[in-house]
Parts: sequence; C-alpha cells; structure tokens
Amino acid sequence: MATRVDSDDCMDQLWAPWRGEYVTKPATPDGECFICTGLREADDRGNLIALRTDLSVVILNRFPYNNGHLLVAPKTHKAGLDDLSASELMDIMETVRKMTRTLGELLKPEGFNIGLNLGRVAGAGLPGHVHCHIVPRWNGDTNFMPVLGNAKVISQSLSELWELLYKRLNQ
Repeated sequence: MATRVDSDDCMDQLWAPWRGEYVTKPATPDGECFICTGLREADDRGNLIALRTDLSVVILNRFPYNNGHLLVAPKTHKAGLDDLSASELMDIMETVRKMTRTLGELLKPEGFNIGLNLGRVAGAGLPGHVHCHIVPRWNGDTNFMPVLGNAKVISQSLSELWELLYKRLNQ
C-alpha cells in the first residue's frame, strides 16, 4: 500500500510513486474506458480479464497496490450504485465473495481491503464505470521499500496471476 509521510507542518500525504505510469498513461483514443474495451474484445489474457459472469467481470488491476489486486465491475457502463439493477448489484457482490474466497485459497492473504471509489474526488481513476476493488493484505506488506527505495514490490507478475486465476475460475 502507499506509504504515509507525516509532518507537523503539513497535511499527511500518501506516497505511491509506482502508480506514476497509470497517472501519465494517455486515455484511449475514443475516450472509452478500459473495462468496456476489454469486454468488447476477445483477448481476455491481454485485457487481464480473469472471469466473466452473466452481469459482471473480474479484471486484474494493471497498476496494483498489492499482489492479487482485482477489480469487479458490471458489464454495462454505469457510473454509480444507483444506476445498477438489483440483479447487477447482487452479481457483483456474489463475484466479490467468490474472488475473495479464490484469492484466499490461492494466495493465502491474511485479510482484504474491499471498496469502491465513487467519483473522481473520491479517488476513482475511472469514474464513469463503477467497480469494486479487492486488495489482498498480508502482515508486513508495507515495508521499507516504498520509503527508502521509492519502489513497491509486487511478488507475482500479472501474467502469472492471470494464469492462476483463469485456470481456477474457468475449469
């Protein structure tokens, strides 16, 4: 996770330099969101789609805060919770439950952060397509590397994680 920088003279700051690539990455040419692009295309591996349900999709976060960081989103491009049908909400929550169980079995985390960022000011990097973050956590997963080395250690490649999840979920 991001490292906290405290100072008596200023507001606390979160330091997450490994996310710089995400911030500077240009938008898609037509302005379409990466979730919709991935859903439209057949290349699930290239788009990091681990699972498609009837109403939702599971995507590996291309710029993860931690190993196993996933996004669960509706298949339809909707901005907020009020835009979702009861069926979509239920499918997303069932998928979150399935993915926490699956990540628990495969990666053995000691806990999870699960949440939504609704609106750009709340931290949503993709405010037009609501999605839920699942971030596995381990005791000590924030350590000296971000503080001293300006680097976050992610112990597994996205390709390796995709392969592991895809095989388990699509047997």
